[in-house]
Amino acid sequence: MNRRKRVHLNIGTVIFGALFLYLIVMIVVYMLTDHVSSYMVTSGTLSGNDSFTVLALRQEQIVLSPGNGYANYYILDGSKAGKSAVVCSISDMKSNISAVRLSETDLDAVRRLAAQFSGNYKSDAFRRVYDLKYAVNASIINNPDNGAAIQGMTSLSPIDGIISYITDDKAGLTEESLTAEDFKNMTDVTQQLRTDQEIQAGDPLYRVIGSERWQIAFPVSDRQYSSLSSRSTVRVRFDKDGNTETGELSLFDMDGSHYALVTFSSGMVRYCNDRYLQVELVTTNQSGLKLPLSAIVTKEFYTIPSSFLSSGGDKGADGFLIREQKEDGTFTTSFIEAELYEKTTPPPRGNSVLDPEEVYYVDPAVFHKGDVVIKPNSTMTYTIGDTASLEGVYCTNRGYAVFRKIEITDQNEEYCIVRSNTSYGLSQYDYIVRNGQDVKEEQIVTGNH
Repeated sequence: MNRRKRVHLNIGTVIFGALFLYLIVMIVVYMLTDHVSSYMVTSGTLSGNDSFTVLALRQEQIVLSPGNGYANYYILDGSKAGKSAVVCSISDMKSNISAVRLSETDLDAVRRLAAQFSGNYKSDAFRRVYDLKYAVNASIINNPDNGAAIQGMTSLSPIDGIISYITDDKAGLTEESLTAEDFKNMTDVTQQLRTDQEIQAGDPLYRVIGSERWQIAFPVSDRQYSSLSSRSTVRVRFDKDGNTETGELSLFDMDGSHYALVTFSSGMVRYCNDRYLQVELVTTNQSGLKLPLSAIVTKEFYTIPSSFLSSGGDKGADGFLIREQKEDGTFTTSFIEAELYEKTTPPPRGNSVLDPEEVYYVDPAVFHKGDVVIKPNSTMTYTIGDTASLEGVYCTNRGYAVFRKIEITDQNEEYCIVRSNTSYGLSQYDYIVRNGQDVKEEQIVTGNH
């Protein structure tokens, strides 16, 4: 006698199999579904500014050594010196300060200098060690109570100004002496003047800049010349430190090329050792919601004269009264709630001399061509048919594509700036479709936020 074998199902196996099948189905669906790249809307700026390498011009002069020997410096690089102040001395010894006994006040000053040096020290600026040395020397010799004496020949600053120990072959260049050749090789080739080596009479000791007024000059293209020609001032951002200065702008031609000259009355000391600077002219700097141009789409709307707007429904919503003809020839009137995307004055049509009435933009998914709208408290009607377009993007916050109107204030080749918190517009941190042509309105969107 044959006995049937019972099949025992393990509930765990059944659940695992169901989950595995579900996973397979989801993978297949995911692979067959078109995926849409999303973009999170954030506030930002749109910079369409031009960048330049510029030549700096200053009222500067080189001071030469009065004799042979070793130079000892007492003014920090980039510091102000009064007229006839001792900038350095030339002696036959490297150390020009006789031994002195420092007071507690002097020692405190030296400690502060050392602490400041330690806090600002960077390994890529080892020359600052010498700045500390010169600062200590200056602290001692400028205090008459400590009895310090300067040995050798002294070099006094010929004018009030900023002292610099770096120079180049463009020192003393002025607007009047500029030539096209000065813009051929715009790279710094500088000479460090401070040295522990013996120097000769007539060698350059330091450079003194006698005015806070300074200039930058640079070549510009025909397009840049045209865009700058209407300006008398311009704001300049310096790449070196991110600071900006506003200066007087003038344009000139030389040897068949266009050039720009910007004159500043401040900020010179920050760049006193730089002959060539990387700058950006801040001529455009709009701020708002920043969007990629690829996200922008155009949508057609029906336009209805604003005088036909009505209200109805439980909450008194905006909408229009639609007249419909029944099969027996009678007419009925129904209220249709509407989203009013825009209100504007359309351009005149034909030869009408009357000002056109303002119109509302309404969604074509709600109204249809040929619908007859009744003006409230009147027998006047309007037949829907005229259209107009709006620019916008598809918002995906709800998981499907919803058109949102945008108002562009500025744009460049890749991005645009739009107003925030406009009616039926965008807000910061909304998600939109990066490539608007990839989807249709109301399409369910699968993508990563």
